[in-house]
Amino acid sequence: MGQKVSTESFTRVGTDEPHHSRRKAILAKHPEIKELYGPDIRLLPMILAIVATQLSLAVYATSLDGWKWFLLCWSLGGTLTHWLSLGNHELSHNLCFKTTIYNEMLGMVANCAQGLPSCVTFKKYHLEHHYSQGVDVIDVDVPTDIEGKIFNTTLKKVFWVILQPAFYALRPLFVNPKPMCLHELANITTTIAFDIAFAYFFGVKALLFNVAGTLLGMGIHPVAGHFISEHYVFKEGQETYSYYGLLNYVTFNVGYHNEHHDFPRIPGFKLPLVRKIAPEFYNDLHHYNSWSGVIYDYIFRIDIGPYSRVKRANKKAA
Repeated sequence: MGQKVSTESFTRVGTDEPHHSRRKAILAKHPEIKELYGPDIRLLPMILAIVATQLSLAVYATSLDGWKWFLLCWSLGGTLTHWLSLGNHELSHNLCFKTTIYNEMLGMVANCAQGLPSCVTFKKYHLEHHYSQGVDVIDVDVPTDIEGKIFNTTLKKVFWVILQPAFYALRPLFVNPKPMCLHELANITTTIAFDIAFAYFFGVKALLFNVAGTLLGMGIHPVAGHFISEHYVFKEGQETYSYYGLLNYVTFNVGYHNEHHDFPRIPGFKLPLVRKIAPEFYNDLHHYNSWSGVIYDYIFRIDIGPYSRVKRANKKAA
């Protein structure tokens, strides 16, 4: 089963999350950063192009079998569908259109190529992750105590990484359940309707390529390293980390995560400019150049596990 993780509880702090204060400090020194705020329409053609590529790849893959099908699904399919997930991350912040519903509609289009509905529900919880980072119950990005207690050895952490899609889908339902809204119902309906049509015209194997690619791309996959790199405490005293490697090109720069949390109103296309304008605020922070290396370290370092997160008390519940 491997060595047991030495970290057996969350890091509890009484301080506020660090991004609000850093944003104020940066804007006081570099007010021109506000010029980067607002939607970027380039997201529209990018997402549509990725959707078209993924669907074409799914149809092509019906001619493949066995390991060739799986390898293509994990590698390119996993990358493209995860790219769409991070497109939906951008859309959750209304960073393509000024009108919310247009961003949600584009998110539903992206979900069609992933085979699974998620964009509306993701937005509902993700914005709370920004407003209440690490806060008990509210921030469902933080693992549960059960995850920390069960996945506490090297081998078990391998399974935890593979099961990331399940945890991200189910954790909110257990930790902070919310009633379904009409937009979520529309998201589910449109995705299922497209899945049925896609399977009817191109075969179940084509649909399976989309769904499997989405799930595989969220597990042990290079681009999925951001799930761990963003907020798992690899350096004591720091709770958000950026990644400055090449995979930012296929993830809408989500690796610039300190920059994103400091300025969630700036689209991913422009996040590198934040660091360029204000390097004195970012260059000394611990950061990564390899997401694969982050996954490796998470699995094999005995001091890192699901408990390696910063948590804050829920003052509203007190």
